[in-house]
Amino acid sequence: MDILNDELLYTENLSKNFQGITAVDKVNFKINKNEIRALIGPNGAGKTTFVSLLCGRIRASKGKVFFNGSDISNLPVYKRISSGIGYTFQITSIFSNLTVYENVALPLKIKGLNQQLTHTRVVDALALVGLADRQHALPRELSGGMKMRVSLARALAQNPDVLFMDEPFGALDELTRLKLDDELLDIWRRQKCTILFVTHTVSEATYLAERVLVMSSDGQLKDDIKIDSNTRNDAFRASTPFHEARLTITKSLEHNEEAI
Repeated sequence: MDILNDELLYTENLSKNFQGITAVDKVNFKINKNEIRALIGPNGAGKTTFVSLLCGRIRASKGKVFFNGSDISNLPVYKRISSGIGYTFQITSIFSNLTVYENVALPLKIKGLNQQLTHTRVVDALALVGLADRQHALPRELSGGMKMRVSLARALAQNPDVLFMDEPFGALDELTRLKLDDELLDIWRRQKCTILFVTHTVSEATYLAERVLVMSSDGQLKDDIKIDSNTRNDAFRASTPFHEARLTITKSLEHNEEAI
């Protein structure tokens, strides 16, 4: 496969089997630099498994992952992070005995960054996610939305080229989720990073992404749906293009479930 100048990451026939059960099946996927895509599918479709394969949390049964032109299929997760891959998941893994600042700084210290650079990155990341005034707080003092912001800041502090987000706002109430969706888009525009956002919510996928990938419950990517709008605000949520795109995604989900 020839790599285009703007192509950041792609997979070739990526598959994962668990004791004879296929969770991800021959997925060919690519994402370009500075792009934001959504991945949607029913529960159990293999979305989390797919993201885990990309960031190296689990190894593929077959297939390959290429990043910045290099085959990273056999790299462990810490080396993928060092190469420019970041990730967040729905269950935040922040440490209860560390402050917000310390939680964000921890992976940078493990990587051996000096104190000044670590401080700069942590402060900048916390400012990006709106937690500049909470850096000395402990997790027990934070709301669910704030904890997710800490997790996002920790990923951003590592300056990733691509950020995989697996249903990061799924456990939050709707108003908090809508606000964080807007904050994420603002961060994406300012940081110019690439994002793959996994969700099971059609409206969220439609609002956030330039393209929406539909995964069926047999672990295959079935459709790639383009969202025709450069504007993301309340007016877009109320617009005809938004509702038409949402309907297209819903029909794709229903069709692919019926075909299995």
